[in-house]
Amino acid sequence: MTANARTAMQPPPPDNRPSTATIHESQAPGTGPLTGLRVLDLATLFAGPLAATLLGDFGAEVIKVEHPRRPDPSRGHGPAKDGVGLWWKLLGRNKKTVTLDLASPGGRDVLLGLAATADVVIENFRPGTLEKWGLGPAELAAANPGLVLARVTGFGQFGPYAHRPGFGTLAEAMSGFAALTGEPDGPPTLPPFGLADSVAALTTAYAVMAALRGRESTGRGQVVDLAIIEPMLTVLGAQPVWYDQLGHVQPRTGNRSANSAPRNTYRTADGAWLAVSAASRSVAERLLRLVGRPEFTAEPWFATGAGRARHADELDAAVGGWIARHGRDEVVAAFERAEAAVAPVCDIRGVMENEQYRALDSITEVPDDELGTIRMQNVLFRLSATPGAIRWAGRPHGADTDAVLSGLLGLSAERIAALRADGAV
Repeated sequence: MTANARTAMQPPPPDNRPSTATIHESQAPGTGPLTGLRVLDLATLFAGPLAATLLGDFGAEVIKVEHPRRPDPSRGHGPAKDGVGLWWKLLGRNKKTVTLDLASPGGRDVLLGLAATADVVIENFRPGTLEKWGLGPAELAAANPGLVLARVTGFGQFGPYAHRPGFGTLAEAMSGFAALTGEPDGPPTLPPFGLADSVAALTTAYAVMAALRGRESTGRGQVVDLAIIEPMLTVLGAQPVWYDQLGHVQPRTGNRSANSAPRNTYRTADGAWLAVSAASRSVAERLLRLVGRPEFTAEPWFATGAGRARHADELDAAVGGWIARHGRDEVVAAFERAEAAVAPVCDIRGVMENEQYRALDSITEVPDDELGTIRMQNVLFRLSATPGAIRWAGRPHGADTDAVLSGLLGLSAERIAALRADGAV
């Protein structure tokens, strides 16, 4: 089994790509900074499971618990190859897969046994579901007082919306994100991917680490209550403060910003699209000199981002007109010489071919028993001494049930067979 370890501050091999280290099954779960942590992933679609993936990428042993007869929906989400769900290969990486019916007495007992050996449980059932099964915070804490229970739901564990079904799309709408996104005269726009779920996953992973740090002081675990509607509020910036103090409601502005200009996407003479941002005055000055309109830089309104934003039509005409007369490579080279900020608008084909992503190994190769070699996103960041790694892609449904139940709980083959006959595993 191979693992791609992301290490910072080390010289790359001759082809400028990070080296690929080899590990063996006996070395699992890994040697990253979270080695020694055990995480039970009970969650589905998508924030909770992605949070567990992020922890597993840096060495935590993640045990994915799925229903014996209803696999995680991500296995069937999106395109598949030869009947194998591709999204699961990413979301399930670095996870051992176990099947348990948590609503059954046998499945409940096994889960409590696993929880007694674990550091973290991540779940995203509707509030009250774990309690109904006899697996609520009180029962889990009785089995393991040091356990961190991360509860990821659309609206949190209490309040008038708590028992509603919640998905990232609703968070994107309720948080104010959709109201800001789109053209000024168009409808609110939702992202075509799981933005709120991904932001919530990052937040959940951070919350889990904060709770584990707290355990070092208190010796006890705690409950993390993560409502997906809340992290999106943070990434939207100062809008609540603006409204509180000024009654200001930010409108939809398309690609433009109310706080700086030029800031837009522009089409080149050969049909490519480029994104340009000039958030600082110095970059804006260099950009306007590049496109042959230095007189703008002497205008009083040019001194502030808000002033430039009020003259976005004029600035867009200057920048967009110049870019439209030149090819993509010529524009990028000119911007680089001028130290002005530009980037290509990439679809996924462009991402896979981009030289900067290649240099960073942002899309890396992972071996897989079912599909051969798969390319997917690498772990999120590079650590110089204790790097994260992708040790394997998502494994088949229940592939590790017997090994985990016998290895961690000491259950005999006969006991596991009896649980399976009862439908508990």
